[in-house]
Amino acid sequence: MSKKMRAAVVEEFGQGLVLQDVDIPTPGPGQILVKTEACGVCHTDLHAARGDWPLKPTPPFIPGHEGIGIVVALGTGVTAVKEGDRVGVPWLYSACGHCEHCLAAWETVCGEAEFGGYTKNGGFAEYILADPNYVAHIPAGLSATEAAPLICAGITTYKGIKETGARPGEWIVISGVGGLGHLGVQYAKALGLHVCAVDIDDSKLTHATQLGADATVNVKHPGAVEAVIKVTGGGAHGVLITAPSLTAFNQGIAMVRKRGTCVLVGLPPGEFPTPLFDVVANCITIRGSFVGTRQDMAEALAFAAEGKVKADIELQPLSAINHVFERLEQGDVPSRVVIDFSN
Repeated sequence: MSKKMRAAVVEEFGQGLVLQDVDIPTPGPGQILVKTEACGVCHTDLHAARGDWPLKPTPPFIPGHEGIGIVVALGTGVTAVKEGDRVGVPWLYSACGHCEHCLAAWETVCGEAEFGGYTKNGGFAEYILADPNYVAHIPAGLSATEAAPLICAGITTYKGIKETGARPGEWIVISGVGGLGHLGVQYAKALGLHVCAVDIDDSKLTHATQLGADATVNVKHPGAVEAVIKVTGGGAHGVLITAPSLTAFNQGIAMVRKRGTCVLVGLPPGEFPTPLFDVVANCITIRGSFVGTRQDMAEALAFAAEGKVKADIELQPLSAINHVFERLEQGDVPSRVVIDFSN
């Protein structure tokens, strides 16, 4: 094979990604090499490239944590996958495997976790090094481009819904019907929940109805919270907030019923003022949820393989990555963009 690969590299925070020919990595002991077929683009990639978060990656690095491809080389000692397998290299790149969190199958909060496209080079490249113990196993019948958004946006919403504790037949509010929320509506329906989708965009709410939402409310309108409480018969049992908006966070707390759970997966900037009286008096749970475990990943992909969940995707070449980032920043990406390496 050629010794070089094309990659989009962050050389400096806040600057455009640089398309470069870099060395194809060689898998060491316990590593695998994946030939990239597709890689989804996530808002987290934009945060990574700008150095927005307290724990920053170290430039130069290659973003991308929704990489899907074929295993083409194995390091010594690898038994979890074989050459020719289709795998995904997700946000949770690896974990220690032996801390209290890993032992409890909560590897997502391991203190030694590594993150794809952040602390480890990711999928905006023609090849990716990966840890075979933490890759996603893509079911037969699910294409690389279909699977890419599911190993981040899909698992994040699926796990978030589970974390609300809402049971089949109960009501869940999906706040924000964008790249995450449109998948959340589908996962919630697949889990047997009644879904009320809320957003500020009527076209997204129409799409939510097409995806199976039982009710929709435009939260720009006065009385929106009261409308949600009415349609859900006293407030939702669970609320999943995918929108990166402090207003959405405040509304979400108000939409949950007594003893309900509000799960936060969106990451707006700033502090979140919590209405403490309401939370205490109504026994409300507010819970953060961070991607999902390997078991959550298998379940989230299985729903898609069964045809119950499908991401809206738009294909772009790697050469368009900076334009895609500009559109993400302007909120001009209605679906999930997937970088297609097949050409």
